[in-house]
Amino acid sequence: MTTPPADPRTAPPPPRSGPQIQDHHPLALALFGLTLVSGLIDAVSYLGLGHVFTANMTGNVVVIAFALAGAPGFSVTGSLTSLAAFLLGALLAGRLATRNAGTRRPRWLRTVFALEVALYGVAAAVVFVRGADGSAQYVVIGLLALAMGIRNGTVRGLGVPDLTTTVLTLTLTGLAADSRLAGGTAPRQRRKILSVVTMLAGAAPGAALVLHGQTAWALVASAALAGVTVLLYRE
Repeated sequence: MTTPPADPRTAPPPPRSGPQIQDHHPLALALFGLTLVSGLIDAVSYLGLGHVFTANMTGNVVVIAFALAGAPGFSVTGSLTSLAAFLLGALLAGRLATRNAGTRRPRWLRTVFALEVALYGVAAAVVFVRGADGSAQYVVIGLLALAMGIRNGTVRGLGVPDLTTTVLTLTLTGLAADSRLAGGTAPRQRRKILSVVTMLAGAAPGAALVLHGQTAWALVASAALAGVTVLLYRE
C-alpha cells in the first residue's frame, strides 16, 4: 500500500533555519550576543528580584516548589508572575512568527529583538524611578519574563542547534555525550563551548552590578548589548 503524496496546501512550512547555520553566520553571531544578555538578565532576576528566574522556567518551577514548602528567600508570587509573563511572551512570539511567515527572516527577527530591547529599557526605567522592591519588583519581573518568553519562543522556531540563548542543560549534555571521549564525533563542539562561555561572560558582570546595588545599570547594559546585537545583525 502506497502512501499518497502530501498536499502542499496543508503541509507544514519548512523551518526558517537549521543545522546549515554555521558559527560565523550572522544569525549565529546574533544568538551568541543574546546568550551574553541572558547571563546578565539571570543575574538581575535571581540576585536582584527575590531569587526568581525570568529566562529559565525549569528553575522557576522548582523555586515555586521551594517557596510552597516554606523555604526562606523564595517568592511564590514573584515566580508565578514570571511564569505567567513568560508564557504570554511565548504566545506573542508564536503569533508574530505566524503573522510574519511570508517575510524575510532578518526583518522579522529585528522586530522581535527590538521589542526585547524596549522591554529591558522599560524595566531599567522602572528600577531607576521606583527601585526593585515592593510592587515595582513584580513589574520588573513581568517585563523581563515577557521579553524572555518572546525570545525563547522566537529562537525555538529558528531551530539552530545548540544555540537556545537561555538554557545550557542540553548543550552541556551534548558536549559530554557527543564527545570523542564518549565515542562520538563532537559535532558543533566550538559552538557548545562558546554558548557556555558567553553565558558566563554575561552573568559575572551582571552579578557584580547587582551585588553593588546597580541593578538598574545591569538592565541598561542588557538593553545596550541587545540593541547592539540588533544593529549589527545583517543577512
